[in-house]
Amino acid sequence: MSKPKDRPGFLHRLQAKWQLKSVFQVVLVLVVFACTGFTILFIKAPILDFFGVEKGGFWNTILYLLLVLPLYQIFLLIYGFLFGQFNFFWEKEKQIFRRIGSLFKKKK
Repeated sequence: MSKPKDRPGFLHRLQAKWQLKSVFQVVLVLVVFACTGFTILFIKAPILDFFGVEKGGFWNTILYLLLVLPLYQIFLLIYGFLFGQFNFFWEKEKQIFRRIGSLFKKKK
């Protein structure tokens, strides 16, 4: 089955969506996401075990939100730096913080 010639491929669509300069940069960003995900996969259980919480319990969820998710953001920046994509991920982090901050602002 052939795909239509006028529709750009997956990597090109990501390049346009993320406003990146090249498909290679898209690949690097995807590698950063993969490395970060694998790192969190390996450190999540020891962190939660350290606090002695049951898997799937209420405290597991709370500790995950308070410890593991912020670590994910930090590792994104670390791997982003290592792969030369720090600016991309720093801009995304700032967007996230702006959105979170806007949840707590009073609406006039």
